[in-house]
Amino acid sequence: MKRKATGPDGLIIVDKPSGFTSHDVVAKMRGIARTRRIGHAGTLDPMATGVLVLGVEKATRLLGHLALTEKEYRATIRLGQTTVTDDAEGEITASVAADELSRDAIEAGVAALTGDIMQVPSKVSAIKIDGKRSYSRVREGEEFELAARPVTVSSFVIDEARGTTAEDGTPVLDLDVTVVCSSGTYIRALARDLGAGLGVGGHLTALRRTRVGPYGLDAARTLDEIQQELAVLPIAEAAAAAFPRWDVDEKQARLLSNGVRLAAPGLGVTGPIAVFDPDGRFLALVEESEGKAKSVAVFA
Repeated sequence: MKRKATGPDGLIIVDKPSGFTSHDVVAKMRGIARTRRIGHAGTLDPMATGVLVLGVEKATRLLGHLALTEKEYRATIRLGQTTVTDDAEGEITASVAADELSRDAIEAGVAALTGDIMQVPSKVSAIKIDGKRSYSRVREGEEFELAARPVTVSSFVIDEARGTTAEDGTPVLDLDVTVVCSSGTYIRALARDLGAGLGVGGHLTALRRTRVGPYGLDAARTLDEIQQELAVLPIAEAAAAAFPRWDVDEKQARLLSNGVRLAAPGLGVTGPIAVFDPDGRFLALVEESEGKAKSVAVFA
């Protein structure tokens, strides 16, 4: 019987090109890595570029935990125009001159969207409502509202502001910004809400994700580069970079591999902890619970 080829266990950090969906990238990587067991840690819109973290083989089990980490983006927000999709791919629904906006007013608007906030996602997002994607409901002309969700915007900084004229003749203001935020934050929604708060409307014209947790653009490779050489970050290195580390002795490693719940290491952290044996082999993700190390996922 012929054995099915499988790829290595680990992460692939892709610099996603514009025009590709995250699913498109996964599909292409399945062919390159010669395995169907590939997933991603958080989608990017087709318009967006930048860091997309893929898990291969066993590392797919890390992805749900990686998706909860902090993310960083560079984006351009256009103040003065509102679109149906909250980004440049949607039809313009309103235009208001933004050339009289003061820097102080804009900074105040940004400050109001920084910290722990409640955010209403864009209606063209992939959020499911009763099992149906929100963007599908929009395409079918349904009228509905999405509930606000708590997100954290750790940093929202204006790098540059440029006045320009839109194609319809409206004086608009383009803001280049850097945003650090929690998973689940929609940068399109920040653009929409900033413009709405300033009374002129706003939408996103460019988006590049520069970091997901500890994985930045310096570790990312384009699809063409990956096609030439498949660079996989081994699962042990990936776990060590993303989670607090707990090194156990041989006895503890054996007990953990057999499903025995160990006494917690007392690291005082919230969330998963990566466990390694004396040889540096990645064994499991655990969480501290009532003085015990509760296994989240075992890899040994």
